[in-house]
Amino acid sequence: MDKKNTTIGVLLLIAAFVCLRFAAPSQPAATTPTPLAADQPATASNPPAPGAAATIPATPAVAGSPVTAPAAPASTLLAAVTHEPSGAEITTLSNEFVEVRFTSYGGAVRDVAIKKYPAVLGDAAPYVFNENHAAPILALTDFPGLDQTARFERVSTSATEVVYRAVVDNYDVTRRYTINSGKGDAKHDPYLIRHETTFHNLPGKPVARAMLTGLNLGTAAPVSAKDFGVYLNIVRFDGEKANYTDRSDLQGGGMLAGLGLTSNPPKNELRDDGPAVYGAVKNQFFSSIYTPDKPGIGVVTRRIELPLTAAELAYLGNGGARGAASSNLAPNIGITGVLRLELPALASDATASLSGALYVGPNEYIRLNQFAHREDKVMQFDRSRYLKIFLAGYVAPFLNWLMNKMHDLVGNWGLAIVLMTLLLKFVSLPFTLTASRSAKRMQKLQPLMKAMREKYKDNPQKLNQATMELFKEHKVNPVGGCLPILITMPLFIGFFTMLQGTAELRFQGFLWAKDLSGPDTIGYVLGYPINILPLLMGSTMFFQMRLTPTPSVDNAQATMMKIMPFFFTLICYNFSCALALYSTINGTFTIVQQLLVNKYAKLDDPAMPAAGPGGRPVKNVTPRKK
Repeated sequence: MDKKNTTIGVLLLIAAFVCLRFAAPSQPAATTPTPLAADQPATASNPPAPGAAATIPATPAVAGSPVTAPAAPASTLLAAVTHEPSGAEITTLSNEFVEVRFTSYGGAVRDVAIKKYPAVLGDAAPYVFNENHAAPILALTDFPGLDQTARFERVSTSATEVVYRAVVDNYDVTRRYTINSGKGDAKHDPYLIRHETTFHNLPGKPVARAMLTGLNLGTAAPVSAKDFGVYLNIVRFDGEKANYTDRSDLQGGGMLAGLGLTSNPPKNELRDDGPAVYGAVKNQFFSSIYTPDKPGIGVVTRRIELPLTAAELAYLGNGGARGAASSNLAPNIGITGVLRLELPALASDATASLSGALYVGPNEYIRLNQFAHREDKVMQFDRSRYLKIFLAGYVAPFLNWLMNKMHDLVGNWGLAIVLMTLLLKFVSLPFTLTASRSAKRMQKLQPLMKAMREKYKDNPQKLNQATMELFKEHKVNPVGGCLPILITMPLFIGFFTMLQGTAELRFQGFLWAKDLSGPDTIGYVLGYPINILPLLMGSTMFFQMRLTPTPSVDNAQATMMKIMPFFFTLICYNFSCALALYSTINGTFTIVQQLLVNKYAKLDDPAMPAAGPGGRPVKNVTPRKK
C-alpha cells in the first residue's frame, strides 16, 4: 500500500508541474479586425505591423458641426491607435509624478507618462499608460458626434487645467480637466485628474431625451514580452465587492476545447451590468481607475490587438524568446474598458454633468488604500475563495505595509524583504519552538505507537483510546507539529499574492537580481533560464526537511515530504525572485533554529519519562542513527 500511495503521489505532483509549466495562458489566435465605427477607432482592415503608424479613416468634426457614423457591430476585435490623427492638437499638463497628454480629438486624455517608473530596465524613459489604445481615456462612447473622432476646440489652458468645447446638434459640450500638484491629502494625490463634462441643451432646442453613454477607461497592455496577460482585467466595484473580467474570459479555447469536447470561440466583448462605484482597467503594475461622482450602471470589456512595444522588441532582439521563433510570436492582445453612465433628459437651456476623479498610476497599495471608495480592490488580494481561506485579504496588505516601512528605514527593497522576513520569524519564534519540541516528542513516541498498532490491529476503537491515553500520559499534542505550517502558509500565500501587482518592486535590484518583480535570471543553458534564488530556496527547504523531526513512519508520507522541496522549486522557478528571497531567508532562519532545538533538547523529555509503571525504567527504543 505504501508503494502504491507513493507512486500515486509522485504522479500527481508531476502532472501538476506539467500543467503549471506548459499550460501557461496563451494569447488568442489573430483574427482580422473589421472596420470600426466612430466609437471604435481602427487602423486599417488588417492589424498594424509592430511599431508601424496607424491611419484612421475618419473625417474629424470641427466645433459646431455634427458628426454621424454608422452603428458598429456588437463585437469587434479592435486595432490599436498608435499615432494621433493628422491635425490633432496635444496639450500637456505635468507635475512631479505624471505627464498627462490631452488630445483635441475627443477632448480626452491621450496617454499618461508615469515619471517614477521607467518603461524599460536601464532606460530613464517613463512608462506610458494608454500609449497604444482603442480610444483616449475618458473619451465619450455611444454618443453620435462626440466620440474620439470628434474635434474639440481648446478654449483655455493653464499649468494645471485644460478646457475643451464642442457644439453638436442640441448640445454645447464643455470638458474640463485639472491635475493636482501632489501636495496635501488623498484628494490631492499627484496621480489624480479631476474631470467634468457639462452638457448644455441649447436655448430654443427641443427636449433632449435621456440616454446611455460611456467613458473609455483606457487600454491595458502587457508590461513586457514575458507578460502572458494573466494580470490584464477590468474591475467594477459596486460599493461592497469587486467584480473582475479577465482577458482570458474573452480569449476562448481551454483544455476541453483543445480536446474537441466543447466549443469556446474567442469573445470580443463582455458586459458586466450593475452598480459601478468605479471602473478600472489594469495590467500587472499600473491601473486607470475612474470614480464618477454618480455611480455608473456597468462596464464593457473588449479585446484589442496591439503592436509590439519598444521594450518587447528589445527583449526579442536580445534573445529573450529562446523557445520560439519571433515570427511565430502570438499576437499582442490587450483589453480596453468602458464605464457606462446615464445622461438625464435635458429641457431647453438645461444643463447636466458627468464628473469624477481619474487615477492613472502605479498599483501601490498604501496609496490606493487612502482613497474613499476601496480603490485598493484593484490589487485583488482577496479575489478568490482560495485566497480568502488563507486570509490573504488581511495578510497581503499587512505585508505590503510592513515591506514599505522597512524600505523607509533602509532604502533598499531587497534588504527590506530580508528584514521583514526576520521580523516575522522573531514574532512567530515562540510558536515554532513549541511546535518543534512537540514534533521531536512525537518522533520519540513512534516505536511505542508502532507496537501499539500491532497489538490492537484488530480493534480500531481500542487503538484510538490507547493512543489518546499515550499522548495524555506523555504530554504530547498530536497536532502541535502542524503549527509552523499553519503560520507560514498564510504568510507565503499572502506574500505571493502581494507580489503579483506590487509596482514598488518593479526594476528594483538586489545582489545579482536586476528586478525583484521577476525571475533573477543570470543566463541560459540550452534555452532554459538559470535562476539562482529559487534554487537556494529549494536547497533550504531540503535541509529543513532533513533536520525537522518526522513524527510519521508512513513511507508514502515520508517520500512525499522529500519530494516537496523539488516540487516547490519547480513551481516557483519563474515567479518573482522576491518570493524566493523571502522563502530562502525564512528557510535559513528555520534551519538555524532547528539545529539549536536538536542540539539543546532536554534528555528528560516528557515524551519518554524516566520511569514506567512499577518504578521500572523505560527502555529507550528510539532507533540509533546510522
